Amino acid sequence: MTNTPTRPRRPVDEPTDAELMHRSLDDAAAFDAVFTRHVGAIFAFACARVGPTHAEDVASETFASAFRSRRAFDPAASSARPWLFGIAANTLRRHAEHETRWLHKPRLEPVTRAGDDESLADNRIDAQRLAPRLARALAELNPGERDVLLLHVLADMTHEQIAQALSIRRGTAKSRLSRGRERLRATLGPFHDDPQGG
Repeated sequence: MTNTPTRPRRPVDEPTDAELMHRSLDDAAAFDAVFTRHVGAIFAFACARVGPTHAEDVASETFASAFRSRRAFDPAASSARPWLFGIAANTLRRHAEHETRWLHKPRLEPVTRAGDDESLADNRIDAQRLAPRLARALAELNPGERDVLLLHVLADMTHEQIAQALSIRRGTAKSRLSRGRERLRATLGPFHDDPQGG
């Protein structure tokens, strides 16, 4: 079973991101609420791409850039989420060396945790065995395919949202996602029969 990131629900009486972004033009403190709403998701996305050591830098750079360019935010978009993920994807390009290093980093041997039931332990072991192969396969994707695939998987974004985030056409997002998935399947192949994950 896959854990899909859930988006925080905004109470009806809270201002939208667009309203906060507009307010922040005169009152910079209004941007704090946008930061608070989205920093966890941006950090998790960066963490998966460059590891926890550099994810904080990526998240900080993303929000600093977003703050500086907040006048460019489309007021018709109620959520800043796709826009912020687009900035994060651009920021990650400047950290390509860290991403490559993280994706090629050796992973620990599979472990189980006390209290795991048998199926949970098996799932954890399968995931940990697959992790090094998945990281290598992701490293082999071109940056455009990797951006689209990870925005879809990690940020739970649609083709339209990915297209908006990366300033590309919806069809381009769709084809990059399809190519990225196919390349991953071809590279990974079956993994249940390979206890060493190699």
